[in-house]
Amino acid sequence: MTECDLPKAADLPEAMTERSQWVCWRSQERKGNQTKVPIEPGTDAYASATDPETWRSFDVARGAAEAAGFGLGFVFTSDDPLVGVDLDDCRDLATGALGEEAQRIVSQLDSYTEVSPSGTGVHVIIEGDLPDGRNRHGSVEVYDDARFFTVTGTHLSETPTTVEHRLDELAAVHSEFVAAENTLTGSDSQPPAQVGHESDLTDSELLTLARAATNGEKFARLYSGSIAGYPSQSEADMALCSMLAFWTGGDASQMDRLFRRSGLFRGKWDEVHFSDGATYGERTIERAIAGTSEFYGGDISEAWAPFDHRSDPTEHDTTVSPAHESPRTITGRTEALDILREKLDELEEANEQLQAELMAERTRRKAAEDELAEQADSGIIERLFGW
Repeated sequence: MTECDLPKAADLPEAMTERSQWVCWRSQERKGNQTKVPIEPGTDAYASATDPETWRSFDVARGAAEAAGFGLGFVFTSDDPLVGVDLDDCRDLATGALGEEAQRIVSQLDSYTEVSPSGTGVHVIIEGDLPDGRNRHGSVEVYDDARFFTVTGTHLSETPTTVEHRLDELAAVHSEFVAAENTLTGSDSQPPAQVGHESDLTDSELLTLARAATNGEKFARLYSGSIAGYPSQSEADMALCSMLAFWTGGDASQMDRLFRRSGLFRGKWDEVHFSDGATYGERTIERAIAGTSEFYGGDISEAWAPFDHRSDPTEHDTTVSPAHESPRTITGRTEALDILREKLDELEEANEQLQAELMAERTRRKAAEDELAEQADSGIIERLFGW
C-alpha cells in the first residue's frame, strides 16, 4: 500500500474515525507467505490488538502511515459496539462482482462495506453483538474484540456509507455461514493451519467431553487458570494447547477461540514475540499442533471409555515400559524432556525478540549518525562560505 491508497477521514464512517483505535500495518513474509502485521504508529515496533498504548487517533495513525509507506488498520475492542465481517476471496478483480454467497451476506448486513487491500475480498463493518460460538469458518470471519482489520476506504458503492445497527442480521449470518458447515471457498488471508482429523464438536461439546475424560480434572484446572504443578505459565499454556489440539483435531482457529475463554488467557497471547510477526499465541498453537501425533476421531465412546495415552498428548503411555524400568521412571524422564524442550522454545523466543530489537536499534543508530554527519557538513559549509 502506498501513500495515495490511504483513505481520508471523509472516506470512512465517523463511527470508526472518532475512535482512537488505529494502527499502521505492513506486509511481512512468514513461512513463505505474506502476512499483514500491525505496527505502532510513528515507530517500527509491533502494535498489539490488546494494548491501547500502541494505538492512535485516525489523524495520527494516517500521518504515520503516510510517512512510512504503511497501510492503516482499525482495532476492534469490547468497549465499542462495532463488529467486523471479513469475506475472503469472493470478489472478481476484473469485474468487481461478488460471489453469490458473499453478495447475500453483504446485502443482508447492509452496512458500510469496503474492498480489502488484495481487491479479492471485502470487509463489512456493523454495530451489533457477536453471537457465541466460533469466529471463523472457511472464508468468513467475524470479530468484535482483540483483532485489527486493514482499512482501505475503497467503498463498495451499493452499500451504505455509514455503520448500521444489524443485530438480528448478524445473528442470521453467523448461524448460516459461521456456526454451520456452509462456507465460502478460498481465502484472502492465510487460514490457521489444520492437521489431523477435523472434529465436528462444538465448543460446548468439546469442553464437556474434555472435562469428563480420564485427565478431565487436569484439563479443568488448566482451563480455570490454575498453573499448579508447572514451572511457569508458559508451560501451562502449552499443556492446555496440547489438550485442545487433540480435542479440536488440530483446528487452530477453534483452539485460539477456546484458549481466549480460558482462565489462562492474558495480554501476552496477542503480543508479537517473533521477528516474522508471529504472536506468542500463534506460535504456541503451532507448536502444540506440531507436537500432537493423534487426534480425537469423533467417536463419542473414545471420550467416555477408559482412556489410553492417545486421549491426551501431554500424558504419556506407561503400560508398555520395559520390565526393568518402572512407569514412574519413564514418566519422570519424559516430563524432564518436555521441560527441556519448553525451555529451549522459550530461549528461541527470547533470541528472536532480541534479534528484532537489535535490528531496530541499529536502524535508530544509523539514522542518528546520518543526522550528525549532515549537521557536521552544514557547519563546515557555513564556515567556508558564510552561508
